[in-house]
Amino acid sequence: MMSVPSTAISVSHLDWEIAQQAILSDVSFQLPRGAMLGVIGPNGAGKSSLLRCLYRYIIPTRGDVTLLEQPLHLYSAQGLALKVAVVQQDTPANIELTAIELVAMGLTPHKGLLSRQTAADNHILEDALIKVGLIDKAHQRFNALSGGEKQRVLIARAIVQQPQILVLDEPTNHLDIRYQIQILELVKTLGITVVASIHDLNLASAMCDQLILLNQGRLVAQGTPSQVLTVKQISHVFGVCCEISQHPQHGNPLITYYYGYHEKKGGNGAQTANVASLQPPANSLEQALTKAQDSVQAAGYHQQVQGDSSQRGGRS
Repeated sequence: MMSVPSTAISVSHLDWEIAQQAILSDVSFQLPRGAMLGVIGPNGAGKSSLLRCLYRYIIPTRGDVTLLEQPLHLYSAQGLALKVAVVQQDTPANIELTAIELVAMGLTPHKGLLSRQTAADNHILEDALIKVGLIDKAHQRFNALSGGEKQRVLIARAIVQQPQILVLDEPTNHLDIRYQIQILELVKTLGITVVASIHDLNLASAMCDQLILLNQGRLVAQGTPSQVLTVKQISHVFGVCCEISQHPQHGNPLITYYYGYHEKKGGNGAQTANVASLQPPANSLEQALTKAQDSVQAAGYHQQVQGDSSQRGGRS
């Protein structure tokens, strides 16, 4: 009996450079089979570049990627498509297909381009559209759908592909909050390995088994949401002031952001967030907001809040 690989993805000392500029530097991590990994970090951190290395859209300058215990470079195009499905960040343009026709493209690795669709195939397509809440749009043109609907169609296509690994580059892009939650809950129920770049840290905390935090192409932290989403690391990487509590439903970190921090000029003229002066007190939100307001005023952003009695008719 053939053993099932326990490790779905292994990345070792991955570098990627363009014109001698490092985009990814010495990134290493492993992901067990069936886990959901969230890739987080600010804009330009290298999240999309890392994901593209996982499905061979780009070839790293150095390092190794292993999928299901086989080196990535040994997969044929069809062999890789049977193992990995991808939903990219940008939806394709100028596709003259209906929603269900585009979803049917997920059958290609299994059947080929010229194979006839069977009744069983049609059931698979309809079931995928039901799962993403778009069965009523099955025969509408893809180009006529909203951005969020297009994203859900592409996720339905990935489901039809029946991969062992699903790579999602900002899957909640263009989606309202209902479908952000619904789509990530859906992919968790598929029982496969999922790697997703996610901008919303609270959503990543709620949905992901593990997180990796990237900054300027380097892996800053990896582990469970509780290990990665700390005040120190969020403040350092994202340049914001925050407080961490425990979510009442799932127990993972719940991030509260504080407003009113100012920016100061660094030695080289760069702007950096002055987060250290704004650590929120644990005892009172009111005190935290007062401190934030003081920081704003200290930065020179004075705002007149007292009403002029002559303009307001004497009312306070």
